[in-house]
Amino acid sequence: MGSPLRDAPQEWTVTSTSTPFTGAKTGVVSDEVVMPDGSTARRDYQTHPGSVAVLAVDDRERVVVIRQYRHPVRHKLWEIPAGLLDVPGENPRLAAVRELYEEAHLEAARWRVLCDIFSSPGGTDEAVRVFLATGLTRASGERYAVSEEEADMELDMVPVADLVSGVLAGELQNNALAVGVLGYAAARAGEGLESLRPADAPWPARPFTGPGD
Repeated sequence: MGSPLRDAPQEWTVTSTSTPFTGAKTGVVSDEVVMPDGSTARRDYQTHPGSVAVLAVDDRERVVVIRQYRHPVRHKLWEIPAGLLDVPGENPRLAAVRELYEEAHLEAARWRVLCDIFSSPGGTDEAVRVFLATGLTRASGERYAVSEEEADMELDMVPVADLVSGVLAGELQNNALAVGVLGYAAARAGEGLESLRPADAPWPARPFTGPGD
């Protein structure tokens, strides 16, 4: 048997770099990168602080989903709660707890890491950690105030099997939802949910130093 199949960090030489755009949370970088044949080529990509997403599953095997307008793709997409890593070095589990509270007004007793992904590695450095949250209960206090696209957001609870079917039929296209429900189904059918990594497992793409509690 050969070596384990895994992604490997590597960085090619950059001869020059510029930042033609810097936004509130993301930006655009242009790098001149040395290719294997010695030539250089420009690579433009979006810089991104990283994201977390939460596959929250209740005791009836239903998943918390939200429907939200996404302007770049001109679609209303069914998604799972998700958000940016707003604080550099923040523990991503705490960010996931925050997003589940803000978008669904829920808390979870148990957390695991489902998967880590690069959302579109040819065009952005965004890294996403998808969590599994179980043992759901309603959060105390008032609901988080919403604005902009979130003011039009819909909330529902959908069986895992229906989401898997929707992804495979091409009817559900959000990447975190697709990866999350398929990963959940694979874990359940394979070694079980207890085989998933702990919620504070290392994440080389977005190292964190903040407290976990």
